[in-house]
Amino acid sequence: MSLSPSEPPLLSRVADAVHWMNRYVERAENVARFVDVNLHLTLDAPTDHGASPWASLVATTGDHALFKEKYGAPTRENVMEFLTFDRSYPNSIASCLRAARENARSVREVISSEMWKQLNEMYLSVKEASRDPVAAFASPGELYDRIKHDCHAFVGVTYLTMTHNEAWHFGRLGRLLERADKTSRIVDVKAFLLLSQRSALAGAIDEIQWAALLKSASALEMYRKRHGRIVPERVVEFLLFENKFPRSVRYCVTKAERSLHAITGNSLEGRTLPPEALVATLRTELEQGDASKVLGDGGAELHAWIDALQTKLNGVGQAIYEEFLAPRPVSTRAESQLPPARVQTQTQSVAMPMAQSQSQRQSQG
Repeated sequence: MSLSPSEPPLLSRVADAVHWMNRYVERAENVARFVDVNLHLTLDAPTDHGASPWASLVATTGDHALFKEKYGAPTRENVMEFLTFDRSYPNSIASCLRAARENARSVREVISSEMWKQLNEMYLSVKEASRDPVAAFASPGELYDRIKHDCHAFVGVTYLTMTHNEAWHFGRLGRLLERADKTSRIVDVKAFLLLSQRSALAGAIDEIQWAALLKSASALEMYRKRHGRIVPERVVEFLLFENKFPRSVRYCVTKAERSLHAITGNSLEGRTLPPEALVATLRTELEQGDASKVLGDGGAELHAWIDALQTKLNGVGQAIYEEFLAPRPVSTRAESQLPPARVQTQTQSVAMPMAQSQSQRQSQG
């Protein structure tokens, strides 16, 4: 798939803003889903069973040290406040939606008015709820359902109202990389805990926990239709290697590769730029993935495999940044031996409100 050559080149700062606008919305939706699943899990599982689901939820974010420094004990209220409304925490739902909105504000000429309206309304909705957290957390299911619904609506509005040009593909690329990362994180933490504690688990509770893992990725119903009974190996396989489920890591990487080739105009079999080569290697690895080998004997092998996966996803993100998004003189593009991507770089970057440095982005997801 190649984009129309009649369109003007896309400015790197516009590509960056659209890319991160979509990543932030996806991140907010993922956090809302994780918290919502934990709420239901605490109702189903005994309070004295294994590790605290709220502690494991903080571990999923990778920001447990920051949480401990600011809040101390991982209680229900502390974790919900941290992940939902804490404006000083850059990965909270409130912070993500604020960052997405500021990125959208800077590219109003590129996105549709319907996209701006949807994003602005969900940002204001969460901002209003944050003024009275006690009232908001009195009915947390309603709060997180609304956030998830609003984020899903934004994805749908984007698909239906924005021209599927380079900017749209940069947005989809950001959303898919974010989704792949978050799916791998939830599998890493939840599955590791479940596998390491498996000998102490009763059968019914074991199934509840694995079902919660699937719910964290909105995958329980589709898994049931495909595999029926919950089996740990099949659960890991479904979330990592399933090629038709839109939240599996393999599916996300495959679609991300297509968007990359749509941006560059290169064929899947032709010469490629560095990010295309990296994502192709990762996609091939996922196509050949074997859940039984990844799981190994217990959770240690799974953790090591996913840690390597996240390093590769970060590598793809870094390569995309260096190839397309990093401000640099246009003359450097002509020195490349590969066909130039149609992204116009700039010698002076435009300050992006809430934009993060590449190292911050990688450390946060």
